[in-house]
Amino acid sequence: MATRSELTAAIVERYRVARRDDKGRILDEFVAVTGYHRKHAIRVLGRREKKPSGNKSHSLRYGSDVRQALRHRSGCAPNGCDH
Repeated sequence: MATRSELTAAIVERYRVARRDDKGRILDEFVAVTGYHRKHAIRVLGRREKKPSGNKSHSLRYGSDVRQALRHRSGCAPNGCDH
C-alpha cells in the first residue's frame, strides 16, 4: 500500500477538477483507503498548494540614509537601542 501522502498526491488533481457528484465518489474511495474522517479528507484534498516564500531580507528594505534617519529620530545608538 502506498503512503497517505502518495495517495493524496495521486488523487488531489483528479478531485479538484471533478464535478460535485464525482467528488463524492472520489472522496468515498479516499476515505476507505486512508482511514481519514470524511471532513479531514475534504480539507486535505481541497488544500491549496503552498507557494514557496521568497527570500525576504528585511535589512535591505531601507537604504542606509533612511535607517540612520530613523535611528536619529528614535534616539537609538548605531548598534541598537538600550531602553
